[in-house]
Amino acid sequence: MFKRHKATARRRPLSFPNPSRSYDETRSGIHFWGYDRTIEIAFFIEPGALSQVNPRTKTTETCALATFDDNRDQICAVAGNIYQRRHEAHEMHSYVLSESDFSGSTTDSTSAMSRCWRRLNRKR
Repeated sequence: MFKRHKATARRRPLSFPNPSRSYDETRSGIHFWGYDRTIEIAFFIEPGALSQVNPRTKTTETCALATFDDNRDQICAVAGNIYQRRHEAHEMHSYVLSESDFSGSTTDSTSAMSRCWRRLNRKR
């Protein structure tokens, strides 16, 4: 009965005010959330995508979370772009960030790996 009208104004960018993220041991990736006004949008970054962000990333929880934390701005920027592109075609509330979404986005930062090794050594 009701038709949805496409907004002629530019969409507001996705925001990431919630710093929470969680490691998915089964899939070796990370879940995190963004917001389009009041709608929560779920994201999952695959391990291959994390490796694109930092090629030295290991698939352990500690290393994956350290890489995510050190590159949060870059990851959220890519997530926001993907959301804007895909949301116009499909009304989805969950997105997977894959390796191809980060092609050409590697960083030279080694801080994630050094933090990862420090955390692993503390646990022993």
